[in-house]
Order: sequence, then C-alpha cells, then structure tokens
Amino acid sequence: MTEWRGAPVAKALTEQLTLRVNALKEKGVLPTLAVVRVGEREDDLSYERGLTKRFSSAGAAVRTVALPLTVSQEELEETVRSLNEEETIHGILVFSPLPKPLDGDRVRALISPRKDVDCMGDDNAFCVYAGRGKPDIPGYPPCTPQAVLELLDFYGYDLTGKNVTVVGRSAVVGKPLAMLLLQRNATVTICHTRTKDLPAVCRSADLLVVCAGKAKLVGKDCLRDGACVVDVGIHVIDGQLCGDVDPAVTESADLCAITPVPGGVGAVTTAVLLKHTVDAAERS
Repeated sequence: MTEWRGAPVAKALTEQLTLRVNALKEKGVLPTLAVVRVGEREDDLSYERGLTKRFSSAGAAVRTVALPLTVSQEELEETVRSLNEEETIHGILVFSPLPKPLDGDRVRALISPRKDVDCMGDDNAFCVYAGRGKPDIPGYPPCTPQAVLELLDFYGYDLTGKNVTVVGRSAVVGKPLAMLLLQRNATVTICHTRTKDLPAVCRSADLLVVCAGKAKLVGKDCLRDGACVVDVGIHVIDGQLCGDVDPAVTESADLCAITPVPGGVGAVTTAVLLKHTVDAAERS
C-alpha cells in the first residue's frame, strides 16, 4: 500500500510558485493575502501560522487583520470593502465560522470575486458548478477540493472513467469537489452520513474521498480490495489526531493507496491558497 503524503505535493507546488513570485517582484508586485480574523480561536491561529509560513517560504506575504470579538457587523463589512479597494492586496480570506451575531453570508458576499481566493462568494462558486468562468471572474475553486486534485495529479492518478465516491456534501468540500471530479471525467457518486447502507455504496468505488466531518466514519467494511482513499477529515480523539477514516484500515484492508492524517490533504491546502493568490496577483 502506498501513502499519498501531502508534503511532497506542497513542496513541489511551492517551488513552482516561488519562481512566479520572484517574477512578479521584479515588476514591483508582491503577492499578498489579507487574512481577516475575528477573535483568537486556536484553530484559526494554527491555520494562520501555517499559511504564513507557506507564503513566506515562497517570498509572498500575508497581512493579518485581527479584529476583536466586539467588532460590529458594519465594522467588519467596512474592513472587507477597504481590502477590496487596496491594490496591494490580491487575495482575501475571512476565517469562519464567525462568532455570533455576525452574519457570515453578508461578509462573504462582499469579497471581490477577483480576490476571493478560497471561493467564499457565490460568483466563484457559480464557475465551479458551471465548469466555466464568467467575464472578470477567475473562478477560484475552494482550496481543499483543489488540494485533493493537486494531490491526485502529483501521484499520477488518472480520474478519467474512474468510479469515485465522495462521502460528504458540504458546500465547502463535498459538493464542489464532486463538480471538479466530474470535470476530470470521473463517474461520481455523492453520499453522506445518512446514506442507506453506506458501506455497500462505498465498496463500488475505485477512489473513495471522505469529507463528511465525522471521525472514523469509514472502516474496512466500506473498502474493496485495491481501492484508493483520500481522507479529508481531521479530528482530535483522546489527544490523538485522526480523520474520517478509521486508522485501523491501514492494517486490515488491502488498499492501493491512502492519505495519512495528519500529513495528507491538509498539507496541500495552504499551497493551493498561495497558488490562487499568485494567480490573482498576475491577473492584477
């Protein structure tokens, strides 16, 4: 069984992007992502540290806009509008979920589609689902689904004609990922935690992508011999990290390949965010 690790994928992407960042710098352009964070949730801070390290390694920049928990809806919206207007900002990422009573939908709708590098607004989402762009809208897909494709490409997995089952239907991973897989000529089945006889549905897959957000949802009974598995989930159980796939399957199932947790898709996501920001800087 092969481990599809994310670190080599992220490293290769970052090396390619460093060349593009240097070319932009020669023209006086520094690719810059604005991160808007409300409060100091530990998972937000951890992700912020990771993406800042990734951007720095390629010579790009991250500007953090840290707002207090007491920020008003109007102040938050004005922050986003201001970042839309700044020519030196090429991408905008608003950490979510936002604390109550802030309205995240209103905030996401304000992000300029040209700077919406993680597909938080409806315009870029339309491009993902339609499979085509619109005038002046780049159509950036969400970073995590795109990271799955980058990982599969790196390891030479050809999706054409493959039966792919996506376990999860969220608007940020499961649904857009299914659309991206269809564009690669895969035959896609979408299921979820309420699917009747989930193991039977999953066993038909050549490739199983699990992004349901439920720890250890998928066990050996969901996998056929020779299948490949991409585990997008990450959870902390009894102080240990695990994914949506039970770690025991690596010992009991005869798989072709699987992504580890941690060290799989998550390691690629920040590199994709960097890629989208560099794309936006080049378009500017």
